[in-house]
Amino acid sequence: MARKIVIIGAGAAGVSAAASARRVDREAEITLVTEEPYPAYSRCGLPFVLGREIPSFKDLILYPQDFYRMMKLNLLLETKAIELKPSSRIVEVKGKDGVVKSLDYDSLIVATGARASKPPIRGVDKSGVHLVRTISDCEGIERQIERSRSAVVIGAGLVGLEVASALKERNLKVTVVELLEHVLPMMLDQDMAKIVHEHLTGNGIDVIVGKGVDEIVGDTSVSGVSVGGSKIDADMVILAAGVKPEVELVRKAGGEIGRTGCIRTGIRMQTSIDGVYAAGDCAETTNMITGKPFAPQLGTTAVRQGRVAGVNAAGGYSTLTGVLGSAVTRLLDLEIGQAGLTERRAKEVGFKPVVGAVTAKTRAHYYPGGKDIRVKVVVEPESGRVIGAQIIGGEEVTQRVNMVSIAIQKGLTAYEVANIDTCYSPPVADYWEPFVTAVEMALRKM
Repeated sequence: MARKIVIIGAGAAGVSAAASARRVDREAEITLVTEEPYPAYSRCGLPFVLGREIPSFKDLILYPQDFYRMMKLNLLLETKAIELKPSSRIVEVKGKDGVVKSLDYDSLIVATGARASKPPIRGVDKSGVHLVRTISDCEGIERQIERSRSAVVIGAGLVGLEVASALKERNLKVTVVELLEHVLPMMLDQDMAKIVHEHLTGNGIDVIVGKGVDEIVGDTSVSGVSVGGSKIDADMVILAAGVKPEVELVRKAGGEIGRTGCIRTGIRMQTSIDGVYAAGDCAETTNMITGKPFAPQLGTTAVRQGRVAGVNAAGGYSTLTGVLGSAVTRLLDLEIGQAGLTERRAKEVGFKPVVGAVTAKTRAHYYPGGKDIRVKVVVEPESGRVIGAQIIGGEEVTQRVNMVSIAIQKGLTAYEVANIDTCYSPPVADYWEPFVTAVEMALRKM
């Protein structure tokens, strides 16, 4: 009999799992179940549709319906998994018509992702308050942009700042409010975050850090928010205060939840329930530097976890021993990237890091059009290993972050990085690579 594989969730992790499972087992019956009315799409692109850099939300859909037919994948849209019964290897699902069905499985992959958090703020359910997680969420934001002049974004993480930048591009007056002490608190140290903060304010976005929103004010609709007793007028409020992993299906079935709040998994993405795997924003993995449980909740991690889960669910063998959680974005023509540990995080996990930082140009100093780039490197002095870096500049940030990622994964020491042979040409690069120069600055301190 053909193997039956059921995948709960048809986002990046779920579709990656399905495609990988199909490559291993050509005959398996593979079913994808998703609550959304759309097949897999890029959530990361949503802010850029709001900013009109991408024309339509439909452009974010990763594969046409023909893809699922070609791969012989049974795609169930607008269908919710309501109960997992591991002893009988059945998952019960409910369609939009309310009918409950039982799906048998030999292997189950839970790729339920995460849901946007609603912070405990008075007035959070008023008309004009929006989450940012799905196409439906952002279609609501799009409709309101047309009749709004001002917005408050609660949360200065990656998504919050990307949406704030998009709303500014649409000519709204934008204020960002962040409870923690600086913007991008999970990605940057305070000294690097200051550059981003100044860039945002220099482009007309008001940024308030170290304070929370006391209340969303207005009758039934938003008229503003209260921060520290002062009212900020706003026609709309965007909640970008993080996400919570969707783990209840596994929790109720007796599966283990890890320290991160995500589903605990092994290196093959197997859960504590026999025959059940997990991948994506709901699944825990390991930080390859610290060896501790880690849930970066990034698309790059999701597709890798999905691939491993899919191969193993189909009877193959694949592992994921850890991830770095490297990230990059662009905010109003400023590129921001990070790989490995920040200085603050390194200290929290017990390292005594040495830091090197440099501001350089992206092209030869005499060549027109070069842009500033700031590189901060974190080195562990006992081993000499590079364990992290943050890079901010007008261009050429992404590939430098990738360079850092490779250096960390290969365990390169600061001494080895300082001797890397890099390229040079006036229109595209200076003699001295800024990442290498920042490492040399750390070496001087060591």
